Amino acid sequence: MSSAVATAAPEAINPRARAIAVAGIVPFIALMLLIWLVGDRNDEAHEFVSKGLAFWSALVISFLGGIHWGLAMRQTLPSPMPYASGVVLLVPAWIGVVMPASAGLVVQGVCLVIGYLIDRRHYPTLGASAWLNLRFRLSAVAALCCFLGAAGC
Repeated sequence: MSSAVATAAPEAINPRARAIAVAGIVPFIALMLLIWLVGDRNDEAHEFVSKGLAFWSALVISFLGGIHWGLAMRQTLPSPMPYASGVVLLVPAWIGVVMPASAGLVVQGVCLVIGYLIDRRHYPTLGASAWLNLRFRLSAVAALCCFLGAAGC
């Protein structure tokens, strides 16, 4: 850890923010289920929901990276680390969108897991450790949906 990063006291999770975070998992679950329900019966619909899950995953990965930037801007002693960790997964997430969904969703599932590991290391220093339990649960479900979606492609 860098000594240039000011440690902030952990904050309680805002109930509205928690509700919105939990709601963000619904498209992961719905799209993964649709991949399996549509199956090979309709190639056009299957591709649509597969790409939908890939795009949603990339969007969430980008959002999670943006959280690092927001937290970094609150630092009293700036450090470049949160900015770097906020963008490191954007390229593989984008690559996951342009790949065939069967492979791209695996890449994005791995990005979600790695993103959680990055957050587990940096959130306490940035004053966001209260989010780690919820972050773990949501990331686990989201990654699982990506992996199951890829298996259904």
